[in-house]
Amino acid sequence: MGKGDEKSMKETKVIGETELGEGRYVYCVVNSAAKLSLGNIGIAKAEVYTVPHKDVAAVVHACQSQPYQSKDTNKIMEWILSHNDVVDGATEHFGTVIPFSFDTIVKGGDIIVKDWLRRGYEKFKHALERLSQRAEYVVQIFSDQDKLVQRILAENQALRELKEKTSKMPERAGYLFRRKFELRLNDACNATRAGLAEEFASQIKEHVEEMEIERKVSHLPENYKDKKLIAAFSCLLHKDNVKGLGQALGKISQEGYAVRFTGPWAPFSFVKLGEI
Repeated sequence: MGKGDEKSMKETKVIGETELGEGRYVYCVVNSAAKLSLGNIGIAKAEVYTVPHKDVAAVVHACQSQPYQSKDTNKIMEWILSHNDVVDGATEHFGTVIPFSFDTIVKGGDIIVKDWLRRGYEKFKHALERLSQRAEYVVQIFSDQDKLVQRILAENQALRELKEKTSKMPERAGYLFRRKFELRLNDACNATRAGLAEEFASQIKEHVEEMEIERKVSHLPENYKDKKLIAAFSCLLHKDNVKGLGQALGKISQEGYAVRFTGPWAPFSFVKLGEI
């Protein structure tokens, strides 16, 4: 699952009344004054097209004004991937996009979509300008747990002495001491990771325009699952600054940390429209 997939998996949003009727599924908003058909590239091969207002347009397909629901998780993932494919295609075709999460639906037909664009026109224009020539990148930094423990023990004399003491005690008699050591080591690991995360954030901020700390990471490739996640960030940066961020991450990698750097993604994390 890619970054766009995670960011698309948000709560269903139906704009307007919720009773069943005609609707328009919204993928994104782009800079365009033209009404265009992008072909049958949408969810379930729906025809995707633009609905313009002045010089902005919504990329949509016609649907019923109800969420896409299924008990089949594979079907849901298929829909989400289709959603993100359309957003990626719109990015290639139009340049800057304001991406919407999976299952954003406007109740009504194209006239309602035009009115929605009209009401939010200034916000859409501002967001398109703010996101122009920019994309979302994801940075995840990992440490080998054994190396992290070795570092902590090298720097913490009290923990070293407690470990040495417990190692010399009989198994039953030393149980409480070993448990005490494990708890203190765990606290030290958490504190060290928090400190490293702040340090890495400071280094990364120099190269990005906006940054969000990722509190939960739902999917990792197999080759990272034996490592401990130190920090994860979503970053918005101009295309001209990607090389600089890559160089900064290279220095972190040289310090012995594993760095996963992915993108460019549509800037799902940095859409801040508020209510329209």
